[in-house]
Amino acid sequence: MSGAPRSWVQAAAVYRQPRMVSMLFLGFSSGLPFYLVFQTLSAWLREDGIARATIGMLSWAGLFYTLKFVWAPVVDRLNLPVLHARLGRRRAWMLLAQLGIAAALINLAASHPARGLVHVAIGALFLAFCAATQDIAIDAWRIESAPEDLQGAMAAADQLGYRVALIVGSPVALGLAQAFGWRASYSVMAACAAVGVATTLLIREPEPRAPREALRREQRVVEWLERKAHWPDSARDLGAGFIGAVVCPFIDFFRRRDAATAVIVLMLIGSYRLTEYAMGSMVNPFYIDHGYTLDQIAVVGKVFGLTVSLLGVLLAGVTVARLGVVRSLVIGSLMIMLSNLCFAVLAETHNATLLGLAVANGIDNLAQAMHGTALIAFMSSLTSARYTATQYALFSSLYALPGKVLEGTSGFVVDAIGYSDFFVYTASLAIPGLLLIYWIKRRSGREAFS
Repeated sequence: MSGAPRSWVQAAAVYRQPRMVSMLFLGFSSGLPFYLVFQTLSAWLREDGIARATIGMLSWAGLFYTLKFVWAPVVDRLNLPVLHARLGRRRAWMLLAQLGIAAALINLAASHPARGLVHVAIGALFLAFCAATQDIAIDAWRIESAPEDLQGAMAAADQLGYRVALIVGSPVALGLAQAFGWRASYSVMAACAAVGVATTLLIREPEPRAPREALRREQRVVEWLERKAHWPDSARDLGAGFIGAVVCPFIDFFRRRDAATAVIVLMLIGSYRLTEYAMGSMVNPFYIDHGYTLDQIAVVGKVFGLTVSLLGVLLAGVTVARLGVVRSLVIGSLMIMLSNLCFAVLAETHNATLLGLAVANGIDNLAQAMHGTALIAFMSSLTSARYTATQYALFSSLYALPGKVLEGTSGFVVDAIGYSDFFVYTASLAIPGLLLIYWIKRRSGREAFS
């Protein structure tokens, strides 16, 4: 990454730029579906008597987030009919995905988990698919709309909006469910999708960093077309598009660093957020099983904790700019371990105290803010200007895949060892990431992180 500003004041000054405001609202649009398909939905399912093991397996709907690299090349290259001419490639895909999110939330609002769990599962899958597609387009817009030295601040603005959306999608949604029922709650959440739609219509389409004609002239594509000169034109065009959109971005990542370092960097991305994902879908069931009401979870556990995370995101953005991505990655890992150990302590208490809930949840949200912002800045610095959406989708899919697989088994783990040992186990999952950071720094120095 580019050189850090010389002072904390200079590092914070970037937030005055107009593009940060746009990123704030797009971050909100990106974060809105997340809890609604995971933690908030798990609370609804648990209240309706759905087993913890089933809730854990339903979190596998989030595998769409991890598999988005499969269709990211389509989002990166395909011009949507009608919408592209009016909005441009990034904004057109954003709008299509946002309309899908609204439709998916309306569908979930009409669901009855106890009587139709399959309907809920299908709705959750569609919501996750639309949300993942939106993330592909938003991530590409973010990276293309700012130079490398502003990516930390853009990531922080993204995360700030994202955390505000988590407040809306969790404590606000839980409070509405307590007062008016789950169907009314999810209907209001569907209306909140209008924030993303309005932002997409108002922002500017970024200029691609690499001209499309240059991508068409990719050497590997040219060579492939020459070898397949005897094929029909339609088949050659399809094959050339696949090589240029899928093969070339992956090869490009390995070409810019030695193979061993590239593999280790990918291992770091894949292991860095194991803790967050593995414990994610069990947090609300833990609160409910520990004796907290939906009102207490919403007001103390979520409003307080997620509000703390807003401060954490701002601090994280400045920390990345001031201390650099490597130290920020280490700080984030240590903080996330501490937060899960706090949950383990809370699980050992016999009384469901509001103070314990506030402390554990506040530390957790502060840790996640630092953890997530550092990783976003790190992954953004790894992308090539020629394959922004595809490469970032690969990285963000990779960091989620191992964690989502573990998350799907979390209900079985809790049933087997209890909540206290479960949170000790999730805290320990941050250790591999710390070891890989140390290994990369010893092996290749700063070059591996740029």
